[in-house]
Amino acid sequence: MKYPKEYLDEIKLRLKVSQVVGKTVQLKKRGKEFIGLSPFKNEKTPSFTVNDEKEFYHCFSTGEHGNIFDFLMKTKSVGFGEAVKTLASEAGMQPYRFSNFDKKKDLRFQNYKNIHKDYSDYFHKQLFVSNNGEALDYLHKRGLKKEIMEEFQLGYVSWKNDFYNDLSKKYSEEEISLTGLYYKSDKTGEFIDRFNSRIIFPVNNIAGDTIAFGGRIIRDGKLAKYINSPETEFYKKGNIIFNLDKAKNLRSETDNVLIVEGYMDVVSVYASGIKNVIANSGTAFTENQINLVWKFFSNPVICLDGDESGQKAALRIAERLFSLINESNKIYFTIMPDSKDPDDYIKENGKDGFLNLINQKQIIQSFIWNYQLGKINQNNPYEISKFEKDIKKLALSIKDETLKKYVLEDFLEKLRKLTPNQTLNTNYKHFQFSKKKDYKILKETKILHQKNENLSKIQIIEFSILYIILNFFDITSEKLEELSNIEFLDEKNETLKSFIINSLIEENNKDFINEKIKIKGYNQIVDEINKNSTIQIITRNKTHQDILILLGELIKDHKDQNNLKKIESLEQKLINNLDENSYSELIKLKSQINRD
Repeated sequence: MKYPKEYLDEIKLRLKVSQVVGKTVQLKKRGKEFIGLSPFKNEKTPSFTVNDEKEFYHCFSTGEHGNIFDFLMKTKSVGFGEAVKTLASEAGMQPYRFSNFDKKKDLRFQNYKNIHKDYSDYFHKQLFVSNNGEALDYLHKRGLKKEIMEEFQLGYVSWKNDFYNDLSKKYSEEEISLTGLYYKSDKTGEFIDRFNSRIIFPVNNIAGDTIAFGGRIIRDGKLAKYINSPETEFYKKGNIIFNLDKAKNLRSETDNVLIVEGYMDVVSVYASGIKNVIANSGTAFTENQINLVWKFFSNPVICLDGDESGQKAALRIAERLFSLINESNKIYFTIMPDSKDPDDYIKENGKDGFLNLINQKQIIQSFIWNYQLGKINQNNPYEISKFEKDIKKLALSIKDETLKKYVLEDFLEKLRKLTPNQTLNTNYKHFQFSKKKDYKILKETKILHQKNENLSKIQIIEFSILYIILNFFDITSEKLEELSNIEFLDEKNETLKSFIINSLIEENNKDFINEKIKIKGYNQIVDEINKNSTIQIITRNKTHQDILILLGELIKDHKDQNNLKKIESLEQKLINNLDENSYSELIKLKSQINRD
């Protein structure tokens, strides 16, 4: 039995390859891809890649290649059907049972899509007939050209049209009713078009199938400005995002996507040349929607109208989604000024002006802080107290434990500045450099090394570590993991260190490894280490435990020196360009030094 293509496509659309593979393989981000150690072969150097955009994994060491279904089949030794069931459950979908019920459901969906397509095609053509000039004039006044109207398949549903009769010739009354496009009059028993006298915006699922509509009234009056299709068996507002089917094709070009308030905002922004723009479908932004966006764009920017209702809506979204953020998936906010919407702003300031505004975006935690702080009296202790409790509670809601710690620390630091005379109760250290302990052995070593003016401090440390590695294999064996986790700045030093560590893992034999060192041609660097490593004086007549402690402190000192160089570089970078990622990395490094 064969699964319907639509069912399999839906699973793949809901799940990232990295999300599935990451449960088995520890992945690291590298550009647009992820890398990790192959699950198909025992290896020490990563040769396994994952590409979410192209929806595949590839193992260079074995040639294994495939999608999420292939991965489960090969790593879990299950059949295709079992892989589909597992991934469908992970994607939050019902299992496909190949029952008469499922077959009937597939048929209903096909008819459902066909009815929507017929409806969209017919009323798109109606937009351009002469007696519907008022609708066309409205769109022209909004700055929309015919090619944009055609690209979005915009239409106009004229009053008391006869299209229901056309549909009834192809589909049953029940099939048409399931779409929600018509409702039955209690008085006359006639079927009335839900979108009468409205411009319609086809709403597509991620696969590009029209499954609903949004409708805008032309004349302002008592009727609602916008209405949407009702929820149906195949249309759930909280799972659909307007224009994501088009915008997702830009994921190879950018990590950003603009989330605006409504259908017309999307079309207007798109018409200006900014095509990575989407909107929710007449509902509050949901967890399902943001997870769907993150599948294609890791840095969405929410841009709502600048009036009070727009700002409040932005805050509700921020608070609702805050717990979901992590180091890979972020959320940014831009609030339109002077109660304007994106369309207004673009008309006044052009595309470039709008993009400049978007570039002033705030990351979600900054947006919440600034908005909430602006709503309180900072001289009122009761309001400050409530603000502190609310902001801490929000930070603690973050599911990513590491990010939770840093966001809370950021909030607490800001609170300290608000309340300088108060001591906030927290178990967290703060980002201040503490004096490092002086270790007797290491201090003695450093004094001796100062005599050698030809070597930098980091080079001295690396030579000292290498000297111990070369001469104390038993001690080195106790520190293999720590030594593997540090990276020497000098390429020759790193090469020798890695070679010895790998050799020790394979065979812990001093004579054997020394012979391999000669064969590999490392004699020159070994001679240089012996010549310049005054640490050899310190290690004389020292116990096993003394040298073990010394090696541990040298490793720690190397990490600190390396981190300090990175911190210096990042601080210089931030002077020139205040970048959120660089700031986060800087905070992480400073915190690491403090912990050590």
